[in-house]
Amino acid sequence: MLQLLVKNEFTRLRSVLFGTAKSNGPVPLTEDCYDPNSLRHVISGTYPTEVDMSIEMAAVLAVFDKYNVQVFQPTVIDNYNQIFARDIAFVIEDKLIKSNILPDRDQEIHALETLFKQISPENNITLPEDCHIEGGDVILYDDYIFIGVYLGADYSDYITARTNINSAKAIQDLFPHKKVKTFELRKSNIDPLENALHLDCCFQPLGRGKALIHENGFLESSDYEWLVDFFGKDNLFETTKEEMQKMNCNVFSISDSIVISEQNFTRLNSWLVAQGFTVEKVPYSEISKQGGLLRCSTLPLIRD
Repeated sequence: MLQLLVKNEFTRLRSVLFGTAKSNGPVPLTEDCYDPNSLRHVISGTYPTEVDMSIEMAAVLAVFDKYNVQVFQPTVIDNYNQIFARDIAFVIEDKLIKSNILPDRDQEIHALETLFKQISPENNITLPEDCHIEGGDVILYDDYIFIGVYLGADYSDYITARTNINSAKAIQDLFPHKKVKTFELRKSNIDPLENALHLDCCFQPLGRGKALIHENGFLESSDYEWLVDFFGKDNLFETTKEEMQKMNCNVFSISDSIVISEQNFTRLNSWLVAQGFTVEKVPYSEISKQGGLLRCSTLPLIRD
């Protein structure tokens, strides 16, 4: 059996589920796009190809190999997008919690049956049907569980609203010893500069007490200010709207001193190096066109 263990976003990674771009399917129709980034690139004719995305994902696999990380991948479904593993499920401590994702994507969970069989049944958790949640909205920071939500009465109008308050309450019930803190995110179905699809699109903690953040991703300024007070302004990298839209907050930590980042994030990568991080730069700009990046396509299973 696989002994799951994840308590934060940055202790040494030992085992991970990583998405796949194999048999990714055709360019979606505009009405089938799940986020404004994808929509924009479908309309402009710049939606990424399977070949290009496979090359980018191979670069990340090479980094995992370099650091001796055990990698699981989903069973390939023909003509189906399976890149963003973080949407499907997430691990808190020793439990794997299956996401209640968009109905059009429910086949993705079945592609993980081989992995699920390696996890004790009591640690395979399915939340109630009224709990909508995706892993990109769940960020672990030791005693804290940070959860991105949307609370508006127009929740159902937003294809970009993925996590509701019911799920945050359910997570608190599952982990009563943790402090669950919710943050309401800004949503737009059509403007990628005004949309935080998940919490990890506008905020992510790193090792060394550092974090990445985008103020406009938070609907309430008090949520942003809470994080500034918590981490300290000098420990934060503040992204611009354009950097947020290109997923600068969505890097991925191998350890508290090693970060995988997109090679074109010049300003961010320079800041990371200045803070003492080793930066493993990879090409990932094509995958970013779908509204996700490195954290979105990875699901940590074991961290030291």
